Amino acid sequence: MNSIIVVPGPTMSPTAQIRLAPGQTLRFGREPDPHSHPHPYGASAGGGGPHTLRVPHAGVSRSAGEIGATATYWSLSNFSRSATYVVENPEGAGEHIKVGPGRLDAPVPFEFARLVLPAGSELLTLDVWAPRHDYADRDAPGEPDGEPTVVPFPLDRSSRYFLVLTALCEPRLRGAPHAPLPTVEQVVERLKPSWPTANRAAVQWNIDYLAVKLRLKPGPDTVDPGPRLVGKKETLVSLALRFDLVREQDLAALPAAPTGTAR
Repeated sequence: MNSIIVVPGPTMSPTAQIRLAPGQTLRFGREPDPHSHPHPYGASAGGGGPHTLRVPHAGVSRSAGEIGATATYWSLSNFSRSATYVVENPEGAGEHIKVGPGRLDAPVPFEFARLVLPAGSELLTLDVWAPRHDYADRDAPGEPDGEPTVVPFPLDRSSRYFLVLTALCEPRLRGAPHAPLPTVEQVVERLKPSWPTANRAAVQWNIDYLAVKLRLKPGPDTVDPGPRLVGKKETLVSLALRFDLVREQDLAALPAAPTGTAR
């Protein structure tokens, strides 16, 4: 998985996910021209041809900016003469970076992020996923003579997507191996005490992200996104429990179960 996935907002064109391999770029704006190069060094290197994303709003520059993909992160160039773009980390408590007018190739370290574009009196958003983010096995002994060992399924245990995965696995980790999985609505209610803004769309978004992160769907460097994954939750939980991606001790991160709830 050596790529970036851009998830356009509902009014943008195309509306489908855009997958970028390392070295590829995505030009966005009201009338983006893939053959013009506001970037002083021209188009970024890499195959696959130019990509564009149309943002049909009068408050957005014709050529507003460019997203560039690398192996494990992405960069943002702001071609606007006056507007500052903000990149938010939905996982953080207000964590964000600002990319000022004319700034080129600003690196974005977030595993998934929301790009906010000011457009007149509105704020337009699109999401960018960087599922290649790897994490070394912190439980393994040090390897001073070489590169650290990278875990096969890199998961950030402090993230909301891991909290969602833990909630999905909870019934079976509590001693009922064949228990039905919680519905999305039940996961929302389970996580509300520690995640007050949780809703069905947010939880489903994290489940969809996990399917990419754990490679249940073709990687973002694959042109064909593959068929719709049936039984996504069941497949995620089966994989997580089979390889001990979620363990019983991880349940401590969940909010306390309501009184009377089976544990």
